[in-house]
Amino acid sequence: MHEAGRLDLTHTGYRPIPLPCYCSPLTTPPLEMNLPLPLSDGTLIRRYKRFLADVRLPDGRTVTAHCPNPGSMKTCAEAGWRVRMSHNNNPRRKLRWTLEMVYDERDLPILINTGRPNDIVAEALENKAIPDFASYTRIRREVRYGDEKSRIDFLMTDDNLPDCYIEVKNVTLKAGPDLAAFPDATTRRGQKHLRELMTQQKAGDRAVLLFLVSRGGMAAMRPADDIDPEYGRLLRAAATAGVEVRAHRLTFNGNDLSVGTEVPVHLD
Repeated sequence: MHEAGRLDLTHTGYRPIPLPCYCSPLTTPPLEMNLPLPLSDGTLIRRYKRFLADVRLPDGRTVTAHCPNPGSMKTCAEAGWRVRMSHNNNPRRKLRWTLEMVYDERDLPILINTGRPNDIVAEALENKAIPDFASYTRIRREVRYGDEKSRIDFLMTDDNLPDCYIEVKNVTLKAGPDLAAFPDATTRRGQKHLRELMTQQKAGDRAVLLFLVSRGGMAAMRPADDIDPEYGRLLRAAATAGVEVRAHRLTFNGNDLSVGTEVPVHLD
């Protein structure tokens, strides 16, 4: 199976990679991205009010970190689990720490910062590291589309191919020993995205739902019907209508993150 484009986490400071509206195959962007590193270890005390987390540092101090994850973080936020955080010295920031990763009871990593997956997938697409999308010559991000006024994560185009609409979802919920699930909370926004993708597929475009399984140790995934049955119903309807439902695991390799091998999505 193919290991896709890598996200290098070895540098300090944060500077989002400049993403042009169109990316030519003749100009390959760098594989590394400057993220707010080095990351600092800590122990999770609690996650609360959705966007806050109290963390105990190795020196015994307790800090409050920004938790950039709007979901429930079910199965991802147990007290006593190891975490890794980035730090920002900007005096205008109320919270200097940001929660990036949590490590479960088996010390397997979980990427909980929902701001990272799209950039990781962007690196893979721009470097043509996911073979099924490598023939496209142009890429745009956050393009408005659809009757429900959505924004597609990636719109890939080529003069000789149908337009390709790609929606990315970050998957962290654990549903079994090696089984992930999505979503971890009712998601009306996710339901809307599925309806929009079906409309584009019906119009003759290529529509893709790409799940990035951002939890170590997962071998497959399924819809979380017990949490959001309507999402599960729409996901199956979308697959039947021709929307490509794909899942790739996120590969954790030290301070490198990459889009890794494809895993099955169980819809039965």
